[in-house]
Amino acid sequence: MAKLVFGMNQSLDGYVDHMAFAPSPALFRHFIEEAERQVGSIYGRKMYEIMRYWDDDHLDWEPEGAAFAAAWRKQPKWVVSRSLKSVGPNARLVAGDLEDAIRQLKAERDGEIEVAGPDLAHSLTELGLIDEYRIYLHPVVLGHGKPYFAGPRPPLRLVTHDRIGEDTVRLTYVPA
Repeated sequence: MAKLVFGMNQSLDGYVDHMAFAPSPALFRHFIEEAERQVGSIYGRKMYEIMRYWDDDHLDWEPEGAAFAAAWRKQPKWVVSRSLKSVGPNARLVAGDLEDAIRQLKAERDGEIEVAGPDLAHSLTELGLIDEYRIYLHPVVLGHGKPYFAGPRPPLRLVTHDRIGEDTVRLTYVPA
């Protein structure tokens, strides 16, 4: 059975914003390694549209960018959307019953499946389907934006914490 993991970069005041702060080289390497071992990713429409950046080659990429793109392209992706009519390479649209589709996906796979985006994570949390939450805490204060938890914070239990690079702490929680 697959394990659903929701993990995102977060500011000290609880916001996620991919444009406000970038991962350090050490954290980016960590994300590459995670993408290489994940058995897939589940995206909401907004996050999928942001991540489609990795479908195209960019001449200004450093080797790490190319490595992440290769890992991202290789893994299967499921995109939860009622408005999209099609999705890109190695992706499948999930437009029907969310709970049934995700329960079936978990039953069919072994390993970690990334959940990407706070809105989708909120829906999956309400359904009791997320197995682990990873907060990558950065020493920045944004003061506004999209919160990591799109709804009330579910009851959680801290299972581990570790430092990645010089300034990021990963906090790993499971439902309590």
